Amino acid sequence: MAKGVSVGRQDPTLGAALDAEKMLAAALKRSGRESFNDSSFVAPLQRLIASCNAESDLNTLGRNAVKFEIRRSLYNLLEFEHRESESPPVLTRPIDRPIFITGMPRSGSTFLHRLLVRDPAVAAPLSWRLVHPHPSSAGPLGESLNRARVQAQFYLMRFLAPELNTLHEVAAGEPEECTDITAQVFQSLRYDSVYRVPSYQSWLQCHGHLEAYRFHKRFLQHLDALAPGRRWILKSPDHIFALDEIKVVYPDAHWVFIHRDPVAVLASVARLTEVLRRPFAHRVDLVEIGQQVFASWLDGAQRMMRAAVGSDSILHLHYREIVSDPQKVAARLFRHGDHAASGEAAQRMRKWLGNRTNRHHRQRHYDLKSFGLDPEVLRAQFKPYTDTFGIELEWPPKARGTRN
Repeated sequence: MAKGVSVGRQDPTLGAALDAEKMLAAALKRSGRESFNDSSFVAPLQRLIASCNAESDLNTLGRNAVKFEIRRSLYNLLEFEHRESESPPVLTRPIDRPIFITGMPRSGSTFLHRLLVRDPAVAAPLSWRLVHPHPSSAGPLGESLNRARVQAQFYLMRFLAPELNTLHEVAAGEPEECTDITAQVFQSLRYDSVYRVPSYQSWLQCHGHLEAYRFHKRFLQHLDALAPGRRWILKSPDHIFALDEIKVVYPDAHWVFIHRDPVAVLASVARLTEVLRRPFAHRVDLVEIGQQVFASWLDGAQRMMRAAVGSDSILHLHYREIVSDPQKVAARLFRHGDHAASGEAAQRMRKWLGNRTNRHHRQRHYDLKSFGLDPEVLRAQFKPYTDTFGIELEWPPKARGTRN
């Protein structure tokens, strides 16, 4: 075990504290192992659990959700080690010229990512494969059951948080963000979206993301072995906070930044964070959430501006053009990434876009005041960013619907 990190104990009246040592021991016992080959994830795990115990104000469902997620990740780590011992060449698989889509959240990146994977030559981490990255020992039936289990978990989350599916639709067979990969070594910004973990978040910012993205590549190597020969396209707004580390791990990566009016973005991000946290905590502080997402994405905007200085290797896309002409944007992105899309790919994308549910623009209204946010202050703070990239201003919202 890593030393010098307190696991943390919460008020016993709030339920039993999460215990890292017990979960590690249970995972090893289930796998018939005495230890992990690589224990570098243990200190991040202990940091996460200490923060959850001391700061998250988890209810019973929240504690069980954290336990479930941690146990699943530990089992996956042990399975990675087992398969690598049986087939060491998996760790030599190249992940060539991956395309990373990042930028402002709530800006059409999920929609664009799902459009791009209609190309059979494109690979992306699908939601169910993030949970079950290795083939089932039961063959095709086992694979189908694994996928169905993940979809059932999504249905349960929709029941617990009915608004979630309108804010961020999830489906077992669709691509998902890379934060679910780095979460499996407990070094991910996604935890801060679902749970209140400020001390963990501060530690992660200081610790950096290099170890997380080395595991990210390792994860992709295992997935790539299942269906080789495709081009990886990865998506997450949080990639913007790890640009330098990603470039170390993937020096030949291609980059796409998506831009949108930050005032509209923050209203949507704050609401999504509230919806994600509320089922798992006794209380949710909306003003704290507002200040958190404001500080985070002001930093993100500044990072994008610094990255863009003197660089012609980044493709800059805007939310409105993604919504108005997605297939044209997809063609631009493929050209930027030197990816030759086939006629079949274009036909599949047209068919997918022809489904009205995939093109549906939902009109939403958010109350910035409830999150302690002043649109005029936000507008002034983000002016250098909106001016630098010529971003269309959306706030206050117009009558027409928008896609978030």
